[in-house]
Amino acid sequence: MAGRTRLVLQVAAVGVVASLVGLLAWQVATKEKSAGLVKAVARGETPAAPAFDLPVLGAKDDTISLASLRGKAVVLNFWASWCEPCKEEAPLLEEVWQEYRARDVVVLGVNAQDFTSDARGFVERYGMTYPVVHDGPGSSLGRYGLSGFPETWWIDRQGRLVAYHQGPVEREDVVRGIERALSSS
Repeated sequence: MAGRTRLVLQVAAVGVVASLVGLLAWQVATKEKSAGLVKAVARGETPAAPAFDLPVLGAKDDTISLASLRGKAVVLNFWASWCEPCKEEAPLLEEVWQEYRARDVVVLGVNAQDFTSDARGFVERYGMTYPVVHDGPGSSLGRYGLSGFPETWWIDRQGRLVAYHQGPVEREDVVRGIERALSSS
């Protein structure tokens, strides 16, 4: 009986290891595909923005899908309340939202890997009035190839990625991305 138990445990251990190797291979393949978005935009290509449908921060049954913003230029900013550089750029993004929203530009914040209560406190502290969705577990991050916070993408009216910036944005970065998103045909 002891030999049989040992064999069952060994088979189970091999199964667990094989599952972990498969998961690692899947993550590497996904990361390489999403890193390709950054490279494609850097080459001047305009790949389709990966779709998502996420709950509005603080709203029980309200969601925003990226597809619902088609026809508008989008500044898509990924952030977390614990991110120091995110605190630096939050007032600028609010300023840009106020300035460009009349031109059919939407600043959309994606709060990820964060507690809802912390995210709500951040939004209140920095006076953010632009739409913010909450991706607690960070399920959208892999599709965009995020490697840290903050990261920002610009999406044209047709839903294509036209610019990317890693780290905190400066006003010139944001305006240049918006102009590119608005002028893209």
